[in-house]
Amino acid sequence: MLLPQEIIRHKRDGLVLAQEEIQAFIDGLVSGSFTDAQVGAMAMCIYQQGMTVDETVAFTNAMKNSGDVLSWPELDGPIVDKHSTGGVGDKVSFMLSAIVAACGGYVPMISGRGLGHTGGTVDKLESIAGFNVQPSLRAFKSLVAEHGLAIISQTSNLAPADKRLYGVRDITATVDSIPLITASILSKKLSAGLDALVMDIKVGNGAMMTDIKQANALAQSIVNVATGAGVKTEAIITDMNQVLGSSAGNALEIKETVDYLTGEYREPRLHQVTVSLACAMLQHAGLAVDESQARAKIEQALSSGKAAEKFADMIAAMGGPGDLLTNPWASMPKANVVQDIIVKQDGYINGMQTRDIGMAVVALGGGRLAGDQQIDHSVGFDAITPLGSYLKAGDVIARVHAKDSDSAAQASARYLTALEIGEGLAELPSVIYHSVNADT
Repeated sequence: MLLPQEIIRHKRDGLVLAQEEIQAFIDGLVSGSFTDAQVGAMAMCIYQQGMTVDETVAFTNAMKNSGDVLSWPELDGPIVDKHSTGGVGDKVSFMLSAIVAACGGYVPMISGRGLGHTGGTVDKLESIAGFNVQPSLRAFKSLVAEHGLAIISQTSNLAPADKRLYGVRDITATVDSIPLITASILSKKLSAGLDALVMDIKVGNGAMMTDIKQANALAQSIVNVATGAGVKTEAIITDMNQVLGSSAGNALEIKETVDYLTGEYREPRLHQVTVSLACAMLQHAGLAVDESQARAKIEQALSSGKAAEKFADMIAAMGGPGDLLTNPWASMPKANVVQDIIVKQDGYINGMQTRDIGMAVVALGGGRLAGDQQIDHSVGFDAITPLGSYLKAGDVIARVHAKDSDSAAQASARYLTALEIGEGLAELPSVIYHSVNADT
C-alpha cells in the first residue's frame, strides 16, 4: 500500500511520480483516505516542484477516470469542443457550438458558472426562462445526438476528484499552478469523450493570465497534455484587454448572441475570435481540409441561418422558448433602469480596465463572489464602445442596466473610471495573438 506521506515526500523532493503514485493520490481524493491537510500539502508540492508532461497526462487521465466518461459510438460525426479560460463579455461558446453543429460536428459542451469578475456560460443560459442546465447524462447524450449540440452545467459525476482538489487549492494559494490548472480543465473536458478540442487562452487585464508569457506557458501545457491523452488539441491566444463584444451581463449577452447568429449585428472583434476558433475546430475535427474551406463553411452556416436554427432548436429542446430568435426579451428579464453612460471629455478610448468592468457587473448583482450567491440576470452593460474609438464630450460610451437609479449611477461612475481617454490614439492590442500546437 502506498502511504500518502510517502507520495507527498516524493513530490516534495522533486521526484517524478510514478503512475501508481498518481493513481493512489486521485483515489484518495475521491475516497477521502487523503485528508484535507495531505491534499493541501500535495497541491503545494506540485505548485513548488511542477510536473513533467507525462506526469500531468497521468494526473489528468486519473482525474478524468474518477467519474463518468462519455462515449459516442452511435454518432456519425466527430465530437469536438472548445474551452475558454474566461473573461468579460465572452459569449463565444454559444455562436461557436451552433456554427460547428451546423457544419456537421457534435458539440457536447459542459460549462461552468461565473465567479469573481468573469461571467459564466451556465448563468447566461439561465437568463432564459425554463432553460434546464442540468439534464441527466442520458438526456444530454440524446440532445447532442439529435441537435448536434447541448450546453449543460458541470455535474458531480464528471471528474469528481477535481471538485475536491479545486476546493482545497482555493484555500491553500495553489490555484495558479500550471500543471494543476491543466489537469483541472482537461479532466472535465476530456470526460466528455472528445475527438478534438480547441482552447481559447485569454490574455490581458480581464483574464486569468495577464501577460503573454503566462498565457503561452498554459497554452503549451494544455496542448501537450491533451495531445498526450489522445485528443487533437490546439490553443489560440486571444485578447482580453477589453470587453469582448458589445455587452457584459447575462441576458444582455444572450441578446447579443441572437443578434450575432441572425446577422442583426456582429461586433468585429467578437466575430474574429469566433471565426478563428471555429476554423480550428472544423480542421481538427476533419470537417474542413484547410482554413479556406473552414471559413467558407462557417460563412455558409451563418448566412444560411443554419447556425441560428441549431442554437434555437437547442434552446427549445432544453426547456426554453421556441421563439428566442424572433422575440428574445419575451423570455428574459429586463432591468428596471436603463441609462446612457456619457463621456465627459473629448478623446480616444486608449485603455479599458476590463476586470474592473467585470466587477462592476458583479456589484450590479450580475455576478457572484461566493458559489451559492443568487444573481440578477437582467443587469450589466451594453452598447459598449470599443478601444480606439474617438468620442466627444457628451457622447454615449455605453449603457448601464440596473435594478434602480442608485445602482445605475454607481455602475456608470465605475465604468468611466475604468477607461483611459487621451488626445492621441494609442496602439491597440491584437485580437488574435497566435496559436499553439503540441511540441513534437
